[in-house]
Amino acid sequence: MGRVAGIIRFKANGTQHRAKGNFSYNIGAPKREAVVGADAVHGYKETPQQPFIEGEITDSEDLKLKDLVTLADGTITLELANGKLIALYEAWFAGDGTGQTQEANIAVRYEGMRAEEVA
Repeated sequence: MGRVAGIIRFKANGTQHRAKGNFSYNIGAPKREAVVGADAVHGYKETPQQPFIEGEITDSEDLKLKDLVTLADGTITLELANGKLIALYEAWFAGDGTGQTQEANIAVRYEGMRAEEVA
């Protein structure tokens, strides 16, 4: 058994940022929900999901908040401790762009047109 969680790396258009805390991601696979009739379950329906990567990064002297929040048509990657890479393509910033001073954290959320999970 190897490492399954812990150290991660977050990059926006190839620039690594200081990842902080827990990140979430969704590769955008269709969401399935039951179609239930009055007599039984009839099957399921699929609806699209928005691929995304979100979390918090630590602010730094050389980080430009404007560069983060104006990113469009970019590539976002999240390297996980277990060796996987989550890649988000044709991505744009989808957060509110708020930085906080107490812990120097900035919440980031990027959504894109497609994502993939690479082992």
